[in-house]
Amino acid sequence: MMSKIISFISGIIFGVGLSVSNMINPEKVLGFLDLFGQWDPSLIFVMMGAIIVSAPVFFLFRNKNKPLFADNFAIPTRKSIDKNLIIGSGTFGIGWGMVGFCPGPAISSLALLNTYSVFFVLSMLGGFLLTKLVDRIIIPTQ
Repeated sequence: MMSKIISFISGIIFGVGLSVSNMINPEKVLGFLDLFGQWDPSLIFVMMGAIIVSAPVFFLFRNKNKPLFADNFAIPTRKSIDKNLIIGSGTFGIGWGMVGFCPGPAISSLALLNTYSVFFVLSMLGGFLLTKLVDRIIIPTQ
């Protein structure tokens, strides 16, 4: 139960950070991605701030055998690069570049009840469901 509470509090802090840094504003993100037009480098400072805060914490806890609020670390064991990884990451990048949203900021921006954010999150959930459906059809479980 404690890990769920910590996850919830961490999510709230993450969402507030995204809001304060204005990363929930798609125009701000698209301005950052527009390297050859009206480039807005301000989000670099958001990333630098995140690194400055998190790097010492990662350094302090680098030799831990288990997390503070969980039984073990959830580290992926799969290291192969396959078509699903390439297609998924490519789709993510194209979508992010087209609309200026990725899942974290999109979910955080739902608090503003922006129609655009609601439509994006519903579309994202639809994409998740479509992926599950395609996986079941192409790769049926035994």
